[in-house]
Amino acid sequence: MLEHFPAFRHIAVVAHPQLPAAIEEAEEITEYLKTQHLRASWSLLNDDEMRRGIATRRFDLVIALGGDGTMLRAGHLCAPHGIPILGINMGKFGFLTELRREQWRDCLYRLLQGDYWVEKRMMLYAEHWHGEHRYGAWDVLNEVVVTRGQLIRPVHLSAHVDGQLLTTYVADALIVATPTGSTAYSLAAGGPILPPELRNIVLVPVAPHLSVDRAIVLAEGSRVSIKISDSSHAVFSVDGQSPLDLFDADRVDVRMGEHLTLFIRFQDPGYFYRNLTSHMNRNPSTGVSR
Repeated sequence: MLEHFPAFRHIAVVAHPQLPAAIEEAEEITEYLKTQHLRASWSLLNDDEMRRGIATRRFDLVIALGGDGTMLRAGHLCAPHGIPILGINMGKFGFLTELRREQWRDCLYRLLQGDYWVEKRMMLYAEHWHGEHRYGAWDVLNEVVVTRGQLIRPVHLSAHVDGQLLTTYVADALIVATPTGSTAYSLAAGGPILPPELRNIVLVPVAPHLSVDRAIVLAEGSRVSIKISDSSHAVFSVDGQSPLDLFDADRVDVRMGEHLTLFIRFQDPGYFYRNLTSHMNRNPSTGVSR
């Protein structure tokens, strides 16, 4: 059964701060929602007041205008509070967004009539440790990447799954991805495509040297621990954010998160495969359309 939410009453419309077209569209969407007797306000994605409104559940829906990066940031903000997201693509690929710019008026009418469904996407929970000291923790929608730093040499990483040594990688990087992230960096590195409703983690080495060179899909509920060894100079990044330094004996622990990212969908549930082939046959970043 497709899940619905109670009628939306207070909607936040957020725009990528560096896309003037997204800002213009956010203003227009907000005015439209007000004509439908709803409380609506727009802001830039990095606006502190908007973030406080999400954290206090002042909003019950977020409409995000931008590309996939905007959707990732909106997911980080909304998932811990159970607030669904409707994505309008103002970027290039739009793997995570639901609507094109010209579609929003018709689809918002459908939304207000209850003609939609909610897709639940698994998230990861990642922690950075050195011994018994935890440096930080993150909710992750796409992937955690442990990779080499400025030195042009592979890193040495030992990967444990559920407390047991899986293997030692000598590689440029190791990707720990969700099903959502399986169509991002993981896919570019040769990893498998996982349907978005799965609850599995996939490990994908990048340019492995004399070590396991195949992606591994882990059982649902598995935990991964990646330890830095051999004095490797390494960094790690969460969902493409700025990299953080890792040092010898540091480790990054990753497991299924307790939060879900909730996306509003209007397409039928089989949309994923249909959109996937469309995106892979037409990569807008290359300037080539086939």
